[in-house]
Amino acid sequence: MNFKKILPILLLLTSFNFYAQSERMKEKKEQVRALKIAFLTTELEMTTTESERFWPIYNRFDDKQFEIRHQKMRAYMSQMGDDALNSMSDKDARLLLTQIESTDEELFLLRKKFMRDIKPVLSAVKILKLKKAEEDFNRKLLHQYRNRTTKKE
Repeated sequence: MNFKKILPILLLLTSFNFYAQSERMKEKKEQVRALKIAFLTTELEMTTTESERFWPIYNRFDDKQFEIRHQKMRAYMSQMGDDALNSMSDKDARLLLTQIESTDEELFLLRKKFMRDIKPVLSAVKILKLKKAEEDFNRKLLHQYRNRTTKKE
């Protein structure tokens, strides 16, 4: 078989692999979201009215935050591999730092807007409980991930 016949087959198999990885990532994201919803609902003890108003606002915020973190930050991190950093010019490094700072500011402004939007929905105490519950959930998720990877080794 010559290379011209093999190349389309390889491209097809590669595209299926990327599609499957994308689907698995979406499934995992939805699983995490379901766990997070259950966890936050339990921790915040929201009324039905609060819950109906809270979740659309929170889901928009969470989706946008995920998008920023996983698209922009992933691109930045790929540029910061050891080899890339060692061969990066100071000018390119300054540009990358500026981009990262801009993304950090975008995340900050998103969080600030979310807080403005959520204040009419939840009391100050529940907003603080939300902040704590998010941190607790992330810590719990990270702990489970670490336990799972330790068991595999």
